[in-house]
Formats: sequence, C-alpha cells, structure tokens
Amino acid sequence: MDDSRFYKAAAAFLVFLAVVSPGWPQTGRGEGRITGKVVSEDGKPLPQAAIKAMSLVYQEAVLETQTNDKGEWVILGLGTGMWRFEARAEGYAPAAQDVDIKQLARNPELRFSLKKLERTDMPTIQDKASLALFDQGNQLYTEQKYDEAISAYRQFLEANPKAYQIHLNIGNALKEKGDLAGARGEFDLVMTGLKGESADLNGNELAAKTLAALGETYLKEDNLEEAQKYFQNSIEIFPKDEALAYNVGEIYFSKGRIDEAISYLEIAAGIKPDWGKPQIKLGYAFLNKGDMAKARAHLAKFLELEPDSPEAPTVKSIIEYIDKK
Repeated sequence: MDDSRFYKAAAAFLVFLAVVSPGWPQTGRGEGRITGKVVSEDGKPLPQAAIKAMSLVYQEAVLETQTNDKGEWVILGLGTGMWRFEARAEGYAPAAQDVDIKQLARNPELRFSLKKLERTDMPTIQDKASLALFDQGNQLYTEQKYDEAISAYRQFLEANPKAYQIHLNIGNALKEKGDLAGARGEFDLVMTGLKGESADLNGNELAAKTLAALGETYLKEDNLEEAQKYFQNSIEIFPKDEALAYNVGEIYFSKGRIDEAISYLEIAAGIKPDWGKPQIKLGYAFLNKGDMAKARAHLAKFLELEPDSPEAPTVKSIIEYIDKK
C-alpha cells in the first residue's frame, strides 16, 4: 500500500474512533458557570424572566432558572461544549444565544435585550396553553417523535394562525421524516411571512436558518447546485452567525462532501476564532483528505482552545499518530 492510501485508511479509522469513543461523560454536566442579565429594549431589567440552558451535545442536559428583581441570573453545573440559552418574558419575543462553555476559563456574561411584542408578532408568548404546546412539540422533536411533534405544532398554529414562524419547526420535523417536498412547503411559508414584514431580510436570523434548512432538503436529494445556492444565500443574509456556518459544514461533512464542509467550517472558525468545534471538525475533514499537516494544525488548535474537553484524549492520540508518521 502506498503512503497516501495508508494515510487515508488510518485517518478514516481514527475518525471512526473519535466519533464512537464512549470514554467521556454523557450527561453534559460539569462545573461550568455563567451569569447574565435580561432587559427590555429600553434597558429596563426584566424580573422573573425564564432562562433555559440546553446542551447542544447531550439532549438530556437541561437547566433552568429565573431572573431576580434586577434582571440578573446565574446557572451553575454546566458541562464543557456548546449550550443554547433561551430567555422568555411575558409580553416579549423570546431570544436565544449559543455559547461554548468552558470549565477553567471565565465564561462571557450573557445579556438578552428582549423586544416587546407588537400586533404583528407572535402574541402566543402570553398564552400559557400555547406555550405548553410549543414546548411539548420541541420535546417530542428531540425525542425523534416527529409525527407527534408535528401534531403539537399544528395545534399551536390553529390557536395562533398568525405565528408563521412555527412552520420552520414543522418543516424541520417533516425533513427528518424524509418528506422533503412537504418540508419545503413549510419553509416557503416562513419566507413568505418574513417577506410580508420586510422586503430587506439582511441580518434576519430566522430567514438565514430557513434558507439553510431549504438547502439541506436539496442536499438530501444530492442536488448540490441547488443546496449550495440556499446555503450561500443563508450565510450572506446573516454572516456573523458562526453556529449557522458550522451547521452547514457539518451537513456537508455528514454527506461526504468534504471540500464544501471545509469551506463552511473555515467560515465558522473565522467568525469565532476562539471556538474549538470548527477546529476539531476541520481536523477530521483534512484527515479524510489525507492532508496530515493541515489536520494536525487544526487539531492542535482545538487542544489549545479546549484543553479540558472530553475529546482531548482522542485528539492527542491522533496527533501522536500523525507525528510518528
């Protein structure tokens, strides 16, 4: 076997080990700590706002709290990795932020500035029964019970017909079921609703996520040209969202489109240079291409950024293997 074939075979084996290795905790809990504040658009603190932290790695890891009279909050017990933090307050549109939690370093303070709901927004945020349906749908979705999730979302929509945003959730569930045409129909309804509010979608995160979801439906059909068009449009509309670029890169990676994956992972790494996940994924991508030098550089960067990561031992083993060769 020539060297290039040997490197590719070894790299594929190492990537497999990195994916399936069970040698780290599965709960997502740790000693990480984060603080934050929730205010209205005019800067006034919002007391008793609900804060929910959800691990993007471990579905079972969910932590919740409320703001105090000054709008301040703190959550303890977070594990290393990406977490999504949601803030909700009655009469206000919810907001979310993704944060890469670290154990040994101080995590950034999160500030949520919530927009007061107008008539054109989703009035359902004030309806506890509707919120319960929405949360039920989300929970069923995470459990991969897509038919039940769709049913909950549609009940929510029946009670709140102006809440076109829910079509994104329905579309994602249909996409996971394999009903790609149905999913595209739902995503188109989101885009129609957004365009009805504003002709200019630049900076609109929901539009960017919807376009990325549309792109994924075409990629599932191996229609790379159409998928690329939607992905590119998505990034152009919301170019500062590292998670969006990373997710597109992961989609391409999972489909074996390594060159396309690398291009989007590099965008994510460029937006947020101190985020480790794009670095480790870039390392695996270059391993698949047999480019050991670039693979090693990205994996080493990952270790520099996240030395206490559960994946660090596996990454160190890969680097040692590369160095020996």
